[in-house]
Amino acid sequence: MKNKKIALLVAALVLLSSALLLNSATPPRSGPEYTSDAQMKLPENYRQWVYLTTGFDMSYSPKAMEMDHHMFDNVFVNPESYAAFLETGTWPDKTMLVLEGRMAQGKGSINQKGNYQGEVMAREVHVKDEARFPGKWAFFAFGEGETGTLVPTSADCYSCHSAHAAVDTTFVQFYPTLLTVAKEKGTLSPAYTKEIAKAK
Repeated sequence: MKNKKIALLVAALVLLSSALLLNSATPPRSGPEYTSDAQMKLPENYRQWVYLTTGFDMSYSPKAMEMDHHMFDNVFVNPESYAAFLETGTWPDKTMLVLEGRMAQGKGSINQKGNYQGEVMAREVHVKDEARFPGKWAFFAFGEGETGTLVPTSADCYSCHSAHAAVDTTFVQFYPTLLTVAKEKGTLSPAYTKEIAKAK
């Protein structure tokens, strides 16, 4: 009888430790978090999310190119939304895309030609939160702090994304691995499809 109790106790401990191990191996779900004054918290460890692309000196406005330096723009998306996009060709609720702008460096160390990434100059989050925002999507601009301010819906970024985005107000046309998925799933926006046809 005593041996049976010990065996049951050992079995319970093994099951418990296995459950804890599986739980620790599962990455935590990521979703947007806001402060009491409606600012967004910068997603922790966003650089460990899925990397989508890097643009170099990209601009949708001629005035933006008047900078006196080059810029890299890195885009990351939360893993759950990336997995959903691969399945459906579109973004689920709670999607967060982080745009990280970094100063381009020229000469440094042994580099004599070309550019590499330097310090962070700006960060922005494009978030899909259907219950929170009337247009489902919103932009938050981050300075050097850990919270970002909501960009007013009157800003050009909203109308630009609405008019030119390949999928669900996002510029998937600049994310080469996802553009193929969107084409296969048939989720390209009519506006983008028309824009591409006209360009040809």
